[in-house]
Amino acid sequence: MLKTKASAIARSTRTSTGTRPLHGSYGHDVGCSIGTRALHGSTGNEANHSAMNDFIVSILESNPSTRDAKTYLGTFATKSKPPPTSKLSPQTATRPTIPVNTKNPLNLPSDVLHTLLQGPKLAQVVEDEKHVSPNPQQRAALELLNPIQRRTALVKLQGPFTDRQLESICLGLVYLGKLGLVCVIVVARDDWHPGSSGERRNAQEDVMRVARELEAQGAKARPILGPTVRLGPKPRQSNDSLAVSSIESVSAAVDATEEMNAHTLPEDLVPVRSALKAGEIPILPPLALDSFSRMVAVHPNDVVEALMKGMVDVGQKRPKQLLQQNITPTKSITENDPANTEETALNSETAEEQEDDIDMTPLRLMIINREGGVPSYARNGLPHLLINLQSEHQHIHETFSPAWTATHPTSLSNLSLAKSCLKHMPPTSSAIVVSHRSPRSLIANLITNKPAQSSSLPSYLLNVGAKKVTPHTPTLIRNGLPMRVIQRADMAEIDRAKLTDLLEASFGRTLIQNAFYERLEKVLDYVIVAGDYAGACIVTEEPIPSSSSSPSSSRSSLSYLDKFAVHPSHQGDGTVDFLWVALHDESFGLGLDHALNPNEGGKMGVGIGRDLVWRSRSNNPANKWYYERSSGHLRMGSAWTMFWCDAEARLKEQEAKLVEGGWTGARHVVGMKGRVMEGLSFVEGGEEDRLKDWAGVVESIPSSWVPLSK
Repeated sequence: MLKTKASAIARSTRTSTGTRPLHGSYGHDVGCSIGTRALHGSTGNEANHSAMNDFIVSILESNPSTRDAKTYLGTFATKSKPPPTSKLSPQTATRPTIPVNTKNPLNLPSDVLHTLLQGPKLAQVVEDEKHVSPNPQQRAALELLNPIQRRTALVKLQGPFTDRQLESICLGLVYLGKLGLVCVIVVARDDWHPGSSGERRNAQEDVMRVARELEAQGAKARPILGPTVRLGPKPRQSNDSLAVSSIESVSAAVDATEEMNAHTLPEDLVPVRSALKAGEIPILPPLALDSFSRMVAVHPNDVVEALMKGMVDVGQKRPKQLLQQNITPTKSITENDPANTEETALNSETAEEQEDDIDMTPLRLMIINREGGVPSYARNGLPHLLINLQSEHQHIHETFSPAWTATHPTSLSNLSLAKSCLKHMPPTSSAIVVSHRSPRSLIANLITNKPAQSSSLPSYLLNVGAKKVTPHTPTLIRNGLPMRVIQRADMAEIDRAKLTDLLEASFGRTLIQNAFYERLEKVLDYVIVAGDYAGACIVTEEPIPSSSSSPSSSRSSLSYLDKFAVHPSHQGDGTVDFLWVALHDESFGLGLDHALNPNEGGKMGVGIGRDLVWRSRSNNPANKWYYERSSGHLRMGSAWTMFWCDAEARLKEQEAKLVEGGWTGARHVVGMKGRVMEGLSFVEGGEEDRLKDWAGVVESIPSSWVPLSK
C-alpha cells in the first residue's frame, strides 16, 4: 500500500504539454546580482541617476544564479596580482590606507543605492536613520562594483534602424561596456545591395551615425572608416608563428587549406586594438581591400567572420610574442584614415604595459537585427530559445518554412555565420541573435550566458506569463554537443569507465559498479549520451507487479529515469537543456511533431510516447528544476520525492475528445489565484491508482551508491 499522502500533487487540471498548472510557481534561487562600474560622467544630476537606476534594474532582471555569478566573476573580475615593490619613502609607504565603506564601496548616490538594495527578488534589508544596511548577498553585489577586466564581443549591427531604435541599442551596448564587455561593431543594413552607387559612402555614413549615438549615450567611440579585411587567400605563416607579413606578401605562399576568401592580418587589427585599449568602441564598415588594393564593399558576414578569426588568432598572446621577436608590424591598411592615426608599432610598449593589454578573443557574437531570433517549427514560427549547432543545424535548415523567408530573410545566413564564428571561439562562448526591441536581453546573456528562457521548459510555461516567448525573444546559439542514443541491444557500446566517471563526478558519490551494471543488463531501455560523456541520462524498463489492480497497469513495465547527470565542467553551458530536450524527444514527448529533433540512434519521432517517472532526494537542490519540468510530484516519506512527466501525445488525444464534446480550450478561471486552467482533470480514465503502482515500483529500486559513512 501507498503509505504517504499525495499532498504535493495539489493541482486540479492538466494540459496536453504534460505540465502542471499549479497555484503559485517554482523558480530558481536568486543569487547575488552582478555589479558594474560607475557610469560615464557625473552622477550628480537626475538624468544620470535615472540611467544608473535603469542599468541596475537591467542587471537585477537577469536573475543570475550563484553559479552564473561565479562564472561571470571568473571571466570579468579583476585578477589579483602580487603587490608591486614599493619605491616610496618609508614615511609614504607606512601611510595608513583610507578605509573602504563596505556598505557603499563606490559611494553611489543614495537613490541609486536604494534601487540596488531594494531591487526585485532580493532579500529584505534593514534600514536605520542614516543608511541602508545590505545583507551578505547584496554586499557581495556591491563589492563587484569595481574596475573589471575587459573582454570583447563582436557585434553585427544589422539595420536599418530608426533614431529611437538605434538609441536603445547603443544604450544596451554602453551597459555591456560597463559590465566589462567591450563591443567591436560591424554595421550592416538589409537595404544595402552589392554594386549600388554610393555603397561605400553610405556604409561610412552609417558608421559615423552609430558613433554619434554611442557618444550621446556617454561612451567613447572610434569610427574606423577604412577596411580592416582583405580579400583573397591568406598567406601561409611559417612555423605557425604570428609573425607579420607585409601587404606585398599577400599573393605569395598561399595556404591551400585556407577556405576563407576574406581575412585579416595582425597589423590590420592595430586600430581595433588601439581603440579597445583606449576604452573606445571601434565601429567598422563592411569594406575590404581586394588584391589590387582597391576598397570595395563586401557582405557584412564576410567581414564579421574574418574579424572573428583574426581577433582570435591575435588574442592576448600576440603582443608578447612580438616583443620577444622584436618585430615591428607594417602599417595598417587604414593608415590614411584620419580617424586612425594611432601608432602601428607594437614593440614600443613595455612588457609591463602588455600585462594589462585587453584580450581581443571575442567571448560573444551578437547579431542585433529587426527580425529577431531564428524561427522554430516546434514553436509555430516563434524563435528558438537555444540552438545546439552540432545536432540541430542541418535540421533547422530542413524544417525552415518558406513563409519565413519573407519575415526572417536573414535567419539562416545568420545561423551559418554563428556556426562559422563559434568554431574559432572559446568553448564557453555563445552567439545571440536578438531584435532591437530586446536590448536588455544582452545584459542577461552576458551575466548568465543562458537563453532568455530555458529551452527545456514545458510548452505551457513558455506560452503564458513572464516566461512567454514572443517574436522578439532572442535566440542563443552554442556550438553544443552531439546527442547519441544507445539502445539496450547496443549496450556493449557504452563506455563504462567514462559513464562511471561522469556519474561519480556529477553526484559526488561512489558508484557500486558491479551491482549497478548488472542491474542495467536486465532492465536498461536506452542511454542518451551528450558529447564525450559530458552528460548522460539512463532510462530503464522497470517491471510492474502483475498483482496490481490499477487499470494503468495494463502496461507491464514503467519507464524510469534512473540517472540524469551532467559533468560539473559542463554545468551551466546548456548541456542540461540539450540533454533534457533529447530525453523529451525519446520518451514522454514522442509521437508529436516537435519531437522530431534528430538524435543519433534515436527514434526520430516515430513511436508512442510514454509516461516517464523518476525519484530524487527530497533535499536535492535540483528539485526546483524538476518541479518546473514535471507534470507532478509525490512525496514518499521524508527521504524521497517521486516526479513524473505525462505522455504528451496521450494527453493531446484526451484533449481532442474534450473538444469534440464542446470544450473550447484551456483558459484562465476568473477569480482564481495562480495558474489555474480549465482542461483535463487530474485523473483521467485509465489513470486510477497509477501513483500507487508507480510508488511501489520506485521504492523497490535499490540504491546505486556506496553508503555514506556516518
